[in-house]
Parts: sequence; C-alpha cells; structure tokens
Amino acid sequence: MDRSTVRTKLNRQQIIGFWAAWAGWALDGMDSVIYALVLAPALTELLPKSGYTVTPGAIGQFGSILFALFLIGWGLSFLWGPIADRFGRTKVLAVTILIYAVFTGAAALSQSVWQLALFRLLAGIGIGGEWAMAGTYVAEAWPEDRRKMGAGYLQTGYYAGFFLAALLNFTVGASYGWRAMFLCGLSPVVVAIATLLRVKEPKRWEQRAETVRRDRRNSLIRILTAPYAGRTLTMSALLTVAVIGLWAAAVYEPAALSALSKAQGMSGPEAARMVSYGTGILSIGTIIGCLLLPPMAERWGRRRTLAVYFVAMMITIVAGFGWAFYLPPGEALPVFLVVLFFLGMAGGNFAAYSLWLPELFGTEIRATAFAFCTSVGRFIGAGVNFAIAAAVSSMGTIGAPVAFTAVAFAIGLAIIPFARETRGQALPD
Repeated sequence: MDRSTVRTKLNRQQIIGFWAAWAGWALDGMDSVIYALVLAPALTELLPKSGYTVTPGAIGQFGSILFALFLIGWGLSFLWGPIADRFGRTKVLAVTILIYAVFTGAAALSQSVWQLALFRLLAGIGIGGEWAMAGTYVAEAWPEDRRKMGAGYLQTGYYAGFFLAALLNFTVGASYGWRAMFLCGLSPVVVAIATLLRVKEPKRWEQRAETVRRDRRNSLIRILTAPYAGRTLTMSALLTVAVIGLWAAAVYEPAALSALSKAQGMSGPEAARMVSYGTGILSIGTIIGCLLLPPMAERWGRRRTLAVYFVAMMITIVAGFGWAFYLPPGEALPVFLVVLFFLGMAGGNFAAYSLWLPELFGTEIRATAFAFCTSVGRFIGAGVNFAIAAAVSSMGTIGAPVAFTAVAFAIGLAIIPFARETRGQALPD
C-alpha cells in the first residue's frame, strides 16, 4: 500500500470533539431555518396582537426586519473570538450553543412581533459564535492531513440542520404549529452540556494558552494591523458577499415555494409540506457542495475553487428567482425545485471559510479572526435585507429583488484575487 495515501487515525478525543462541534453546528442550522419555515404562520398570529394588519406585504416586510435583527445579533458574535483565544475553544463553544438554544426556545413564548424580534437577536449572538468556535476547534484538534476534509465534514452539519428543520416542519410544525417548532430549538442544550463535560481543549491551544493570557495586546486590534489587516479585511469582504447572496435565497426560498405551491392550487398544509420538500432538496445539494469543496481546494487552490462556487451562485440565484419563479404555474414549481438543488451545491462555498480562515492566522488570534471575519459582514447583510424587504414591498414580488442579489457575487469575484492563497501550507502555530 502507498503510505502517502494512508491518513492519520483520529483518536477518541478528536472524534468526540468533532461530533460535538458538528452536532452543535447542525442544531445551529436547524435553529436558523426554523425561523424561515415558520415565519408566515408566526407573523400571521403576532401581527394583529402587535397592532398591525396581516397582508402578504406586511409579512414580507416584518419578516425581513426580524431577519435583519437576527443578522445584527450574529454580527455581535465577533466578541466571542477574543474570549475563546484567552479561555479556550470548547468552553466558549458550549456557551454559544446554550445561548442560541435558550433564546430559540424562548421565542415560542412570544406574544408580539417585537418580543420575537428580541429573542431572534439574542439567539443570533449565540449562533454566530458557534461556527467560529467549531471551525477553530476542528482545525486545531485534527491532524494536518485530515483537517482540510474535516472542514468540509463540519460544514455539512449546518445544512443537515436544514434537513432536520424541514423534517420537523413536516411533522411537528404541520401538526402542532410554529410555537412547537421553536420549542424544538431547545434540544441543543444537551449538546452544550456534553461539550463541557467530555470535550477537551486542542493541544495546540493548550501549548499557547499561557502565552496568550500573559499577552496584554488586544487580539481584535492585532487582526486589524500588520501583518494580518489585509487578510482580515479581504476575508471579511468575501464572507459579506456570501451572506448577502446565499442568505437572501435561503430566507426567501420557503416563501417562494409557498407562493408557487398555492399558485398551482395546493392547500395551505400541502404548500407547507412542499416547503419542507424544497428545503430538504436545498440542504442535500449544499451538503454535496460542502463535501466536494475540500478536494477541489486542494487540487485547484482556495481562490480558484471559491471563484467557481461564486459563479455557480450567480447563475442559480438568477435562474431560480429571476426565471423559474416567473414561469407559468404548471411549470414554475418543478423547475424551481431543480434549480434549488444546484443553488444548494453552490451554497457549499461556506465550507471554504472553515478550511481557509484557520490557515491565515496563528493560534493566539485564530478564534478572534474566525469570529470577526464570519460576523462583521452580517451588519452589511442586515442593511441589504432591509433593502430587499423594501423592494419586495414596493414591487409586490419576491423573485426579482432576490435575483438581484446575484450582483454581490460579481463583486466577490473581483475581490478573490486579493485573498492570500494557502494551498499546500500547514496550519500556522
């Protein structure tokens, strides 16, 4: 046997740690999609209680406002990075899981639109931190010859959560309503407790922990000054592009499917089940895209691979929301579902950041950089989401405003050449 093809065997702690991180990320994805899936019924009940009239335009407008507030919460999660660099990855990972679980469950108690908005804001702070902590942990805990594929495996968790949310919507949501769906979001509490009890810190971090604690320099300032400033700003810009495009498509996908289903003559429950099917299709495509990305990145390089995914995002967003959505009722739904699968594959571009970001920063600031780059773009994404909401309201349609977000990926293609290529380089100490 060619020894070059033999991979380092993972030890028990590495396996347990990975599954804790993966499960937290999967339940994180489930939490994010639960909101999109129950948006219409939740707002239909809460808008009148808040003094607003229920109309399709009002649901779209308030839905976008709530999602923008969720993105702001996610943006604030960059604060977890410096804490994790100083006190450890697994402890902070557990806390972030606990926060998003508690406030997702609390959303079931909402009696007004603004209570729901507050709970989504607070849940977003936990959700955003979980990705940074999980990605940093896997990069540091897994051996060098396994960590790159580990990034792809980790990212599948988030989209497995999409599939889990769709399954819950098909069963729990259809039978017991939107409040029961949010209560399901309490389940990650178990993962948080298990993480605290069973998962140890990566040795790479433990070896540098005392040095980090003695270092009084602010880690946020360090990633924004030489030699890291260019890397931080470039990767933050690329994440912003990904957030604007993919999140617009993912958030409006359930509403688009519901509209297309009803236009085809389906009842409310039938349309809800079709939304679950569509979300499942989207998640399967994205999982495949996540698994394909690491070997592509190793063969072609990080920059070229991300460019391929960005081009695919441009094409599929326009094809789905700018073309398929406006086909005649008998044709639109099946074509839209086909496009959703390929849009999902292109959405696997998020796996690039789990692989690439840890390679750009040293251990003492890695979590800070990961959290910052994956979070700050959410503030811009929140602003874009307000603009999309205004466009949906004024145009009276979902398709065209979402299709226009494909422009973000054209901007991303212009930014990619400025990113630092790390193919073939080991994770820095």
